[in-house]
Parts: sequence; structure tokens; C-alpha cells
Amino acid sequence: MADVVLFHSAYGLRPAVHTAAERLRAAGHQVHVPDLYDGRTAGTVEEGMEIKDDIGTDELLRRAVASAAPYSDKGLVYAGFSLGASLAQTLALGDVKARGLLLLHGTGDIADDASSPGLPVQLHVADPDPFEPHDWQTAWYLRIGRTGADAEVFPYAGAGHLYTDPELPDYDAEAAETTWRIALAFLDEVG
Repeated sequence: MADVVLFHSAYGLRPAVHTAAERLRAAGHQVHVPDLYDGRTAGTVEEGMEIKDDIGTDELLRRAVASAAPYSDKGLVYAGFSLGASLAQTLALGDVKARGLLLLHGTGDIADDASSPGLPVQLHVADPDPFEPHDWQTAWYLRIGRTGADAEVFPYAGAGHLYTDPELPDYDAEAAETTWRIALAFLDEVG
């Protein structure tokens, strides 16, 4: 069993995030789903980015750290959707007890001095993805490798950016099912 903190995307804590958490719980994992937007949700990515900008990047990171802190002594798997994946990555790379990093639809910047020897990482991403272009993904893969992490990338041809969310036009049922099957095996392995 893995202890997972699952961060929402720029859309906020919408039903798809709760559905994903329930799916992981049904497989035997402990899942924490913080609301970094204090109940606010967005109907479009533009609205979501406005909420994100209104709160501010530093405050979102502070909220993410505070929400994970009560569980971090157990050795968390950090996970997130898009914007939440970026936050999860930042926390995982800063937590020596992190057991894994599950990135869904996104990545983030990596500090030059980041070090996470042996950290298991999975990235599930649309191919192509307007928010994660190939050049960025290549650079990210090289940088995450320099941290010592053990990263696997799973691209999904033709899927939209947030293809696991059935309420969005990006949804791709086949890609979503494949993602969850692989992600659950990953959580079983690192848990």
C-alpha cells in the first residue's frame, strides 16, 4: 500500500480528482487530496490560470507543503495533475523520504542542485501536448536523470492534455485506462 498525496490541476479540486483518488483507494492505497484553491474551481484552463495567478505560485507551494507535511514522515508518493504534477515534483525532489513521484499531464522546473537518488518517477503525458512540448520533455528527462531519479515516460499519441478527466474535451478513455493500469502497478511497486 502506498501513501499518496494527489494534487489537483489548475482547474481546482473537481470531481475527476476525487474519482481518481477513489480509484486509488479501491486498489488499497491511502490517498490525501488537498484543496489548494480553497473551494474555487474553474470551467476553463484560462479561468484556472487566473485563480492560480490570484493565489500566487509561492502561496500554492506553501499550501502544498503544508498539506503534505502531516503525512511526509511515512514516505509519501507525490502525485498530481498538470499544475499539481509540477507541485508534486517540487515536493518529491525536496523530500528525502519520498517513495515515488507520479506525474499526470505535467512536469516542472528542476533546480540544478536537486538530488533524489533512486526515486521512482512516472510521467504520463499526451503526445503532442501543448503544455509539455517535446523539447521541454527532453530537457526535463535529462534534468530528472541528473537528480538520480529513475524516470519512465509514457506518451499517449493523440490524447488531449488532461486526457484522464472525463468531464473535459481532452478526455481519451483508452489512454486514461492505460494510464491508470500502469500507475496502479507503479503504486503497488513503490508502496
